[in-house]
Amino acid sequence: MIDAWHTAGVDEAGCGPLAGPVVVAAVILNPRKRIDGLADSKVLAPARREELDKRIRATALAFAVVEIDAGTIDCINIYQARMQGMCLSLDRLARAPRRALIDGNRVPHMLRCPARAVVDGDARIASISAASILAKVYRDARMCMFDALYPGYGFATHKGYSTPEHLVSLRALGPCAIHRRSFAPVAALLRCVAIP
Repeated sequence: MIDAWHTAGVDEAGCGPLAGPVVVAAVILNPRKRIDGLADSKVLAPARREELDKRIRATALAFAVVEIDAGTIDCINIYQARMQGMCLSLDRLARAPRRALIDGNRVPHMLRCPARAVVDGDARIASISAASILAKVYRDARMCMFDALYPGYGFATHKGYSTPEHLVSLRALGPCAIHRRSFAPVAALLRCVAIP
């Protein structure tokens, strides 16, 4: 049996938004340095996520965070981008894992270690929760940076998700460089603009 010293948790943030990257993280926690309060990043307040992000980075045996940009998502689709991010994040760990536990119901085919998909793993398994937090904190920071680069869209507020406010700004301003052109609302807007 492979113990926690060699098991990586993997999760992503940003599969559903209309803009920005999908971010995938892999984490091998240190079993001797328990981190209280780990949970699915979506249920944690932003300040708590930030605090846990720092603790994970300070105490984990290894972690890696990978960003797959909107252009790549448009080229290979969001599912393949997510799978690619999982493989890359595991490959970039400073300590090679002997097993990976991946949030969701799918496992990439090209992994270098055995893996198991865990539905709701981000709420059930500490290492996946930790990966969820790293991915979410990293992606939120990137979207705040994009908010400054592409003002008017409100990326710092909605993080690229399909909110009414985002759709209004998208219609008013048109897509910017980080919008996912293959996603239906953006693609529909581009079709409308292309029609004379």
